Amino acid sequence: MIIRIRFPVLIKEKKFKEVAMKRLKFPVLIIYLVSLLLFLFPAIAWAQKETGKVLNLTLEEAVARALKNNLQLQIQLLSPEIADLSVSRAKERFFPTLSFNFSRRSTVQASYSWLEATDKTMTDSESYQTQISQQIPTGGSLGISLNWDRTDTTARFQTINPRYSSTLRFTFSQPLLRDFGPKMSRREIIIAQTNLEISEYDLKKTIMDTIYAVEDAYWNLVYAIENLEVRRQALELARELLQKNKMAVEIGTMAPLDVLSAEAEVASREADIIAAEVQVKNAEDQLRRILNLTRDESILEIRPVDKPRFVEQKVDLEECLQIALQNRPDLFSSKLQVENQEFNLSVARNQLLPSLSFSASYWSPGLSGDRILYLNDNPLTGVILGVIPGGASGALKDSFNFKYRNWSLALSLDIPLSNAFSRANYAQAKVSLQQALLRLKNQEEQIYLEVKNAVRAVQSNYQRVQAYRVARELAEKKLEAEQEKLRLGLSTNFMVLTYQRDLANQRTAELKAIIDYNLSLANLDRVLGTTLKTKNIEFINFWKRD
Repeated sequence: MIIRIRFPVLIKEKKFKEVAMKRLKFPVLIIYLVSLLLFLFPAIAWAQKETGKVLNLTLEEAVARALKNNLQLQIQLLSPEIADLSVSRAKERFFPTLSFNFSRRSTVQASYSWLEATDKTMTDSESYQTQISQQIPTGGSLGISLNWDRTDTTARFQTINPRYSSTLRFTFSQPLLRDFGPKMSRREIIIAQTNLEISEYDLKKTIMDTIYAVEDAYWNLVYAIENLEVRRQALELARELLQKNKMAVEIGTMAPLDVLSAEAEVASREADIIAAEVQVKNAEDQLRRILNLTRDESILEIRPVDKPRFVEQKVDLEECLQIALQNRPDLFSSKLQVENQEFNLSVARNQLLPSLSFSASYWSPGLSGDRILYLNDNPLTGVILGVIPGGASGALKDSFNFKYRNWSLALSLDIPLSNAFSRANYAQAKVSLQQALLRLKNQEEQIYLEVKNAVRAVQSNYQRVQAYRVARELAEKKLEAEQEKLRLGLSTNFMVLTYQRDLANQRTAELKAIIDYNLSLANLDRVLGTTLKTKNIEFINFWKRD
C-alpha cells in the first residue's frame, strides 16, 4: 500500500537543503522535522496495521490464538466428544424397544379327503404382533406383547370361520449368577464413562502442553530478537572503533595493522548478525507453527510485545509435590486406568460363574369369530342352519379382560464343561491390572522427578540471572575503562575489541538467563498441573449432551 500525504509547503522551486540553510534557522528546522515525524508516525502505523504485515502479539494473545487454532489441540478436542458419543451409545441398551410384525399368507392345497373339501382347500391368514421390551439395571429384561391372528379357510366342518385369536403376554427374565447385578448390566456404560473422564484429563494435559509450547516459542523469539539487537549494537561499536582507527591512521597516530584487526572484527560481527537473523526466523517459524500461521502469507512478521520479567518466586519442593499430586491430569488419567482394569477384572471374575437364569411369563388368550350353526349341533352333518357373527374385537376383549389366565415359571442352569476362554480372560485381566498399577507407580515417580527438576531449575535460573547481571555490569565498566585507556594510548585495539565482545556475550547470557527463568516458571506450572489456574483458563465440557 502506498500512502501519499500532501503537506503545506511554503518554499517552491528550490531544494529543501538550500532553502533550509538560507531561510530557516536551526531551531525552526528541528521543530519542522519533529512535527513531520509526529504526523507521519500514525500514518505509518496505520499502513502496517492495514497491510497486515506485522502482527504484534502479547503472550496472552499468543496463548489465546494457540488455544483456538492449534491443530494438535483441535485433534485432541475431538477425543472427549467421541468418548461422550460412546457413552450415549452404551446407554441405548436401556432404552425401551418397540417392535411391530405383520405377516399375511394364502395357501391352496389339494384335498386329501372328500370330508375336508371336494377339490382343494384354500386358507388365508393374517398375523399382527406388537412388542415392547426393556432391559433393567439388574441384568434382566421385561417385555409385553400382543399377538392378533385371523384365519379364514374353505375346509368343511369348521365351527368358527373366520377365526380371530389374540394373546396378551407379560415376560420377565433375570440372570442369577453370571451377568447378574447393575455392575454387569451397565459395564459398557461404566467403561465408556471412565474413558470419557480419561479423555478429559488427556485434553487438559494437551492444553497445558500447548500453553507451555507457546510460552517456550514466544520467549525464544523474544530472546532471538533481543540477541539480534545486542549483536547489532556490538557491530556498531566495532564500526565506530574502525572509523576512529582509520582517522588515527590518517593522522599518523596508529599503525595500519590495527585497522586490519578492526576490519576483521567488523566482518566477524556481521557474520554474527547473519546467524542471529536466521535464529529469529527459525524462532518465528516455530511460533507460527504452534499458532497455525505457517501458511498465512498476509503476516510477514510476528513482533512480541511482552518483555521477560525477573521477579523472584519462592518455591518449596514438598509443597510443590503435594500440589502436583492434587492437580496433575495425567496422574488422574493413570488412576482411572487402574479403575478400568479393576472393573474389567471383576467382570472377568463374574464370567467364570455358571449361567443360572429365572424366567416368568403370564399371558391371557382370547378367541372370537363367526360361529357356524349345524343341524343337531353336529358339524359332520354338513347342514348349516345359520351363522352367529363374531367381530375381531371379541378376541382382544377376552385378552384384555384376562378371561383365560395362564402363567409359567422356569429356572435354567448352564454349566460349561470347559471354561478355558473365561479363565484366560480372567488371567489377562489380572495381569492388565498389575500393569496399570505399575504404570501408576511409575507415573508418581516421574512426577516427583519432574517437580524436583522444575523446582531446581527455578532456583538455579534465578541465581544465574543475578550472577550474569553482575557479570554484565562489570563487563560494561571494563569496556569503559579500556576505551579510556585506548584514548590515552595505554591500551590496544585488540583489548577493546575483546572487551566489546565480552560485553555482548554477557548481555546475551543475562538475557538468556532471564528467558530461562521465565520458562522455568512456566514449566513449573505445567509439572504442577496448575497452568490453567495460573492463566485463568476455565475448562468447560462443551461436548456434554446430558
